[in-house]
Amino acid sequence: MGEIDTLTASALAQIRDAGTLPALEDMRVHWLGKKGALTEQLKSLGGLPAAERPAAGARINAAKQALQDAIEGRRAALEGMAIEQQLSAGAIDVTLPGRGEVSGGLHPITTTRLRIEAIFRRAGYEVAEGPEIEDEFHNFEALNIPANHPARAMHDTFYLNDGRLLRTHTSPVQIRALMSGTPPLALIAPGRVYRRDSDVSHSPMFHQVEGLYVDENVSFANLKSTLHKFMEAFFEQDLSMRLRPSYFPFTEPSAEVDISCVLCRGAGCRVCKQSGWLEVAGCGMVHPQVFKACGIDAERYTGFAFGAGIERLAMLRYGVSDLRVFFENDLRFLASFAGGRS
Repeated sequence: MGEIDTLTASALAQIRDAGTLPALEDMRVHWLGKKGALTEQLKSLGGLPAAERPAAGARINAAKQALQDAIEGRRAALEGMAIEQQLSAGAIDVTLPGRGEVSGGLHPITTTRLRIEAIFRRAGYEVAEGPEIEDEFHNFEALNIPANHPARAMHDTFYLNDGRLLRTHTSPVQIRALMSGTPPLALIAPGRVYRRDSDVSHSPMFHQVEGLYVDENVSFANLKSTLHKFMEAFFEQDLSMRLRPSYFPFTEPSAEVDISCVLCRGAGCRVCKQSGWLEVAGCGMVHPQVFKACGIDAERYTGFAFGAGIERLAMLRYGVSDLRVFFENDLRFLASFAGGRS
């Protein structure tokens, strides 16, 4: 019994003096491991008289528990000291001035969209939204796009397994507005659209804004005036505008919208291919078949619609030659808009 007391006292003293966690682990193995000093004492119980074994075994177990408790206590203390040292070594003075603070900014496409919305809101238009996953009725049929039209082919449209599709334009927003409201209606529908196309001037996902105005006695002259005023407000300069006859299934008559080049002021440059003109939008008077599909009286109401690519307008406004830079997340490019460039 005296030997056990001596061993225990010695072990406790060494544990208290342990300065590192590895040293403490070595002591645990030395005293309590499979071949540790106290473990060997337990193995020697067989040599004691039977009457003495219970008391000796209890004494040894009590000593082992005392050492285990001492080891756990010292380990907690050493771990706490290690954490304190790490905190002290890596202390941060929160009173120091910050470094590398850079103001963020809106993405140029977002800035362009907000600018378009602000211009039309001032003109009395509402901003409407709709789902990006559409059905064929809202995306095609209600817009007088027949089943054999190339735009409905798989190579142009992203179809989902359930027969729905990713909208190819924001015109379905106009259809939903016509079906749920009663003229007069004046709205624009900006948002993401999807088509199977990708090159310097096209992206599988891009942003489009479409406009719709429906009321009694709406004319093509109203359409031309609206677009001309918008283009001048958007580019902040006097512009010439021309309308070239075109075809869209959902408008009749239809036209392509050209404006005088905003970079060379119509003199001719690389961007406008020396023509002095830039194509920026499509437009037309709402087709009577569209009114019929939406339950609108085409004998009483007329309206116009137009659509433009937001990336296209942003490229012209900011002098960007490659559409893909808008989606590459190059911080050097985006940083040029962080200061509030609009």
